[in-house]
Amino acid sequence: MRLHHVQVSMPRGEEERARRFYRDAVGLTEVDKPEGLAGRGGCWFRGFDGEEVVAEIHVGVEDPFHPARKAHPALVVDSPEELEAMAARIEAGGFELSWSERTTFPGYLRFHARDGAGNRIEVLTPC
Repeated sequence: MRLHHVQVSMPRGEEERARRFYRDAVGLTEVDKPEGLAGRGGCWFRGFDGEEVVAEIHVGVEDPFHPARKAHPALVVDSPEELEAMAARIEAGGFELSWSERTTFPGYLRFHARDGAGNRIEVLTPC
């Protein structure tokens, strides 16, 4: 068994903000939603290792919307340098980021951020 995707929510009409976070700051690739689902709004993003899909996040419209304050996807990057670089892109994009739990998960360095809709995301790397 493997995980296919994680879905997070956003308010209707906030696709550009989701793109700024997940595509531009996090570095995932936006992929087209299937034709039968495209009319619902939202956007899908994938992370690749070469040709293999290693992460997929679907950002879907939820009405009424409430951000996930505790639940979150966690993405693993390969090195502390990559972790720092992603954190810098997220902060440069104007998104909330916290290092307050940087060393609280044994064997990893990490940060937590909030996407444009206020949903929590964790990014970590082995140390």
